[in-house]
Amino acid sequence: MAALIEDFPHDGVVTVNRVILKPEYTVDDLQERVAYLCENVKTYHSDTGFVGGFVALNSGNVSNEGSTIGQAVESPLKGREALIVTFWRSFDEHEASHRSETFQPLFRKVLELCENGNEEIAYEMLWSGRAYSAEEAQKAREAKEQHLHEAA
Repeated sequence: MAALIEDFPHDGVVTVNRVILKPEYTVDDLQERVAYLCENVKTYHSDTGFVGGFVALNSGNVSNEGSTIGQAVESPLKGREALIVTFWRSFDEHEASHRSETFQPLFRKVLELCENGNEEIAYEMLWSGRAYSAEEAQKAREAKEQHLHEAA
């Protein structure tokens, strides 16, 4: 299966930061500070391990089809919780980026916004992939149907 993030190695590392905004800050504050931080990482670490990343804001929607902890209507952290997810060739390269002099001042500015402090968890990639094209999906369905009939 093709990689979700182009050029992300099969044994790469994914880091996840969970940010909960303090009440006195806005999503605009978060976007501005994270934009400076991300630009810094792209500029100074694209050739030393950084592969890509994204920032996602809690929309408030709770999937009642995919959740098993009750039937919540809306997340209480809507518009206040964000995930900063980055993709790296290795954990050591990620750690070196955080030690850089250009990174630390920008990182501290983001931390000022966080009511929850910061804990950045590193994950080893087990699987990634993109959706099938319409043609690929049709072929996959046909193959499954054929296999089901052959197995019966």
